[in-house]
Amino acid sequence: MSVHKVKYLSELKGIVNSLKKQGKKVGFTNGCFDLIHIGHIKYLRAAKKLADILIVAINSDKSVRTLKGNKRPLFPQNERAEILSAFEFIDYVVVFDEPDPEKTISELLPDILIKGGDYKIDQIIGRDTVTSHGGKVVTIPEIKGKSTSDIIRKIVRT
Repeated sequence: MSVHKVKYLSELKGIVNSLKKQGKKVGFTNGCFDLIHIGHIKYLRAAKKLADILIVAINSDKSVRTLKGNKRPLFPQNERAEILSAFEFIDYVVVFDEPDPEKTISELLPDILIKGGDYKIDQIIGRDTVTSHGGKVVTIPEIKGKSTSDIIRKIVRT
């Protein structure tokens, strides 16, 4: 595990610029990643296959509460970031405070923007930014029934 994979946006921007100069293809995905499950693992492994470097941006605690309500996140952002940094298929983790990752995407300008198949390409935040800089947007097929919200509902019913 490497907590050193967790970077501030300002640090990561310099790293990404350097990696791109080396010819590395940078992939980017984002989410709350509040309760890591098999759906996340399969998704993130598939995302890594699309790029040399995979950056995972996670919503801050404040951002998660805005999106999911006051009972979330289940785990604080520092723990979520550290958990994600433990996976060998994730190269860097960054936390963003806004409700969506547009600012982070605009700063990093990844070569590939990756989202789950539950999103339509035209609904993906950052799509225009990435494609206007020569990048592409890719969706990975959704793993049905494997969402954090589904798991939480199951636990609550138990």
